[in-house]
Amino acid sequence: MPAPVPDRPATSDEAALQARFDATIAADHRIEPRDWMPEGYRKTLIRQIAQHAHSEIIGMQPEGDWLLAAPSLRRKAILLAKVQDEAGHGMYLYSAAETLGADRADLTDKLIEGRQKYSSIFNYPTLTYADVGVIGWFVDGAAICNQVPLCRSSYGPYARAMIRVCKEESFHQRQGYELLMTMMRGTPEQRAMVQDAVDRWWWPSLMMFGPPDDDSPNSAQSMAWGIKRHSNDELRQRYVDMSVPQADVLGVTLPDPDLTYDPDSGHYRFGAIDWTEFKRVISGNGPANAERIARRRAARDDNAWVTEAATAYAAKHAS
Repeated sequence: MPAPVPDRPATSDEAALQARFDATIAADHRIEPRDWMPEGYRKTLIRQIAQHAHSEIIGMQPEGDWLLAAPSLRRKAILLAKVQDEAGHGMYLYSAAETLGADRADLTDKLIEGRQKYSSIFNYPTLTYADVGVIGWFVDGAAICNQVPLCRSSYGPYARAMIRVCKEESFHQRQGYELLMTMMRGTPEQRAMVQDAVDRWWWPSLMMFGPPDDDSPNSAQSMAWGIKRHSNDELRQRYVDMSVPQADVLGVTLPDPDLTYDPDSGHYRFGAIDWTEFKRVISGNGPANAERIARRRAARDDNAWVTEAATAYAAKHAS
């Protein structure tokens, strides 16, 4: 059950409570569930945490397709452990959303009905086993760039959940890179498979950070509240700078002819992202959108009896 939402203060108290909230944010201290907070702050957190939780749960699907097809018992065990971790991440995040008065069943309904979103990256299919490694390298690497600053988010439950999530995501990224290194030491066919996966996943991975700053309506306020610490474009640049040397070591070519090092800025400059593609996928028209939501709906409906039984059991013992 979600945590109770504290009663909203009378209008005469709003100014004092707002001042206390603002002072807490300015001092870089944490807002906790029983603290007063502006309604906009609460709604922004629910939206962001829900989208994050949905992404973890939906994100189990692309790699889950390879659980039985992984080439060895060791690789199956590694992949199964990772998929289990993603389920745990979703549960941590749904729990954090519940401290704000949200209900995870309601959040799931909103996801399935198209009223809440999840990361665009999980709407692309995993066509070969190399995709599993590239997801670990690219997608989890992007998650690390995006989520490590969230460990300092102004909302306590969210920040604390992210500490464990980021530790596990770091391990996932290393697993993916190790898999690709192994394949790159293999046959020409395996190396070609890795390069093909890199070609398909690079640009969607850059889109993971969200739209450019001048087209991101929520970023400025989220940063002012301390929910986010860096803008979308800052995080994207950090990710590119991190990935280029890794690609060199791996021996693959990133599919961007405009990718060049700028010695004056110390950053890699990269080509234009196809934001039309991003908006198409986010709006539900990506290669695997329908499949991802259909599976999530089936999981909810087919397992409704488990939820009902657990709820009845908890109610019985509570009474």
